[in-house]
Amino acid sequence: MDRLKLALDDELARANSIDGLYSAADPLQVARKFKNDPIKTLICALFAYGNARAIVKFLNSLEFDILNLDESKIYDFVIKNGWLYRFQNIVDVAQIFITMSRARELNFEYIISSNTQNGKVIYGINELIKSLYQLNNYRSSGYEFFFGKVFENEPKSPYKRYNMWLRWMVRDRDIDLGVFKSIDKSNLILPLDTHTHKVTQAIGLCDRKSYDYKAALQISNNLAIFDPNDPIKYDFALYRIGQSGALERFLERIKG
Repeated sequence: MDRLKLALDDELARANSIDGLYSAADPLQVARKFKNDPIKTLICALFAYGNARAIVKFLNSLEFDILNLDESKIYDFVIKNGWLYRFQNIVDVAQIFITMSRARELNFEYIISSNTQNGKVIYGINELIKSLYQLNNYRSSGYEFFFGKVFENEPKSPYKRYNMWLRWMVRDRDIDLGVFKSIDKSNLILPLDTHTHKVTQAIGLCDRKSYDYKAALQISNNLAIFDPNDPIKYDFALYRIGQSGALERFLERIKG
């Protein structure tokens, strides 16, 4: 584990830098433009599925200032500009922006921090999703995919996009934004995606074949061995190893 930590720390130094962030497409490149705006950064995070280049291209095509318009003007603007992305059609995107304009009445940080249970921030995320659905009666498969599903008892999904957004908003160093002060970064959960799942399985941080919340939690707990105060600092380094196709090189290094 010592060799693995040294190798991860080295990757971390490269990845968690401005140069590292801009070395390949990533939605945080767009979200950084809206550092102090939880609504705009959350939109960036929730559209962050699929190919990274396509995500960044789509996010850069959006005009986020329409959130300040009347709802009828938001709708007309989206329809006129033909905004759609993968699972979201034009009407879905219009309704998403209307919902997020209404979300100005919510305190995202308070909802999450006040509903965190026994250090598990996932319950705060669940309450935020419930609160967002209460703002708009519109429903469709694309709209619901964007906001995600509410769980009743225990989470099954890794909630990758929300956990990524929380990493941006909570971590107060490196490439992240550090806006939320009342949420402890030691409670963050790894934003598990296909890249990090594959990498962490290969390097012994995850033994779960299922791509689920339990896998994300297991990896987060194992990373806490390296840094209990800030375990998710390793997320971006792990992601870049998988995204860049450097896993074999990394495995050679930790094997010595």
